[in-house]
Parts: sequence; structure tokens; C-alpha cells
Amino acid sequence: MQKRKLGKLEVSEIGAGCMSISANYGPPADRNQGIKTIRAAVEKGVTFFDTAEVYGPYTNEELVGEALTPFRDKIAIASKFGFKIDGSIGLNSRPEHIKKVVVASLKRLKTNHIDLYYQHRVDPEVPIEDVAGAIKELIQVGKVLHFGLSEASAQTIRRAHAVQPVTAIQSEYSLWTRDPERNGVLKTCEELGIGFVPWGPLGEGYLTGKIDARTKLDPETDLRSEFPRFTPEALAANMPVVNLLRRFAEEKNATPAQIALAWLRAQNLWIVPIPGTRNIDHLNENLGAINVQLTSDDLREIEIAFSKIRVHGERMSEKHMRQIDQQ
Repeated sequence: MQKRKLGKLEVSEIGAGCMSISANYGPPADRNQGIKTIRAAVEKGVTFFDTAEVYGPYTNEELVGEALTPFRDKIAIASKFGFKIDGSIGLNSRPEHIKKVVVASLKRLKTNHIDLYYQHRVDPEVPIEDVAGAIKELIQVGKVLHFGLSEASAQTIRRAHAVQPVTAIQSEYSLWTRDPERNGVLKTCEELGIGFVPWGPLGEGYLTGKIDARTKLDPETDLRSEFPRFTPEALAANMPVVNLLRRFAEEKNATPAQIALAWLRAQNLWIVPIPGTRNIDHLNENLGAINVQLTSDDLREIEIAFSKIRVHGERMSEKHMRQIDQQ
């Protein structure tokens, strides 16, 4: 496992998204299984772990805190603030709120600092300069080491960065979700020396080839059941994307998931995907992507083949898409 730089923060070239162990993609995993999976990632060289107060809510930060306490000085923890945790999916990034919730997150994470603290969604009610100013103060007192934004537009990133340097942007990005290429976010990151952390690097599970039109998603516990891209019709219609990954997987003696992650890693040295899993076999499969090398010819061939494929369905539900900053 090599290292990569997100701004000035050095992390493993593949991180671990911890959300799905506790929430949002089905019922929570057994706690001991979750701890084992996170610790197995540490043993394999992963030094970058992603969570948020809203995952659970709260239970994922508690799990991550417990799992990583023995390794705290060897790893970086990223967490997020900015949702109202009141049963709605409303936003709250008021500076006084940020300063209150960071204390609670630190307690759950059993640590005295959060390595990378993201605004989870841009709050249209609070100027981004005020958010950046609040984080700047938290950095000055050592509660936070680095500032991040999630699903922010290029314009917002620039405004925030002018107040407090931004270390990383986290947005959905994968072979079938290419928004950061089109909306200027990747270009802005490159220009300003900001790292990029793709969430959903495996298409929320679809790009592994283990989900198809017959897959049943529980509407009570699985957010994907609301997403247009995860209707049975869209799951069937999007199989050409998986077939493209399968074709390269056969050539490279790899799996579709490994090709999807290798593709992301090949896009730039300051990109660090964070695939998530509760399953140690899937973890080992994901981390095996570091051994898959895609040549410039491979990348060109993937691009040409993908350009002929139409992706069906919006990436999230309408209510979630309304919270994406698209200035």
C-alpha cells in the first residue's frame, strides 16, 4: 500500500468508508464484525477512515472510535458535520452549531482531534466563509487538523479556500458518475492543490457486479431503494457498464470492483477512493485493486467504450439531489 497526499495530509492510496457498516445500505452489521473489518483494514495498510455524525446517527462514529483507538497515532480519521439530526435531512452549518457538534464527535471517536473535518453538505443559509472561519478556529485550538467539503461546487470551494485552506473535497465519483469532471470541481482541486476523495467509488455496490435487477433493497434501511439508478429497470438497463468492467477484469485477472477502483486511482495521484464494506472478503478484494495497473491505452479504451454507454437514472433521490451545491 502506497501513500498519497490530500493537500498536506498523507494517507493510504485507498481509504475505508465506514458508513455502510452501521447505516444506509441495509440494517447495521454486528458490532464485533464491524470492529474486525475496520481493524483488518489497518492490518492491510489502510490509514484513512471515513465516518460522519449522521451515520447511524452517531453509532458509526462510536464504532470507528472503538475500532481505531489502539492505532490512533498511525491513522487519519475523517468525519463530517452539517446535518440537522432531528429526523429530517435538513442542514445546519451555523458556526456555533459546528463548535458544539465537534465536541460530541470527538467524544464518540475517543480522540482529541479529527484529522479531516468535512462540511457534509453546503448549507445555503450560512455563508461558506463563516463555515471556513469556524473550522479555522477549531484548527487553531487543535480540535481539527484539516478542513474538507463534501459535494461542494467549484465556486464554493474557491470561496472557502480563501478563508481556510481546503485539504480535500469528497463527492460521488466513479466510472458511471462523472459529475466532478464536468462541473469544474476536479479542475479546481488540481489548480488549488486540494485532494479529492470519491465516495461511492464502486457505484454504491453496483459496479462490483454483485447487484442486478433481482436484488431486493429494504426500503426501511437502505437509502438506495429511493435512488432512480437502483430501480429494477435501471439496474437492468445499466448492465453494459458492469459488462465493460467485467471485460477488463478478465484481461487483467481482476474483478470488476478492482477495475473500477484502479480506474479512479489512475485518474490522478491526489485522488483517494474510500470503498466501504462490512465484509472482510470484500475488503481484501477492494484493497487488491492496488495491484491492478491500467495503462494509458487501457484508460483510453475504457473511455471510448464508456462514451457509447448511456447511464440510466439519477444518482440519488430528488430530495438528496436538492442538497447538492450546484452554483
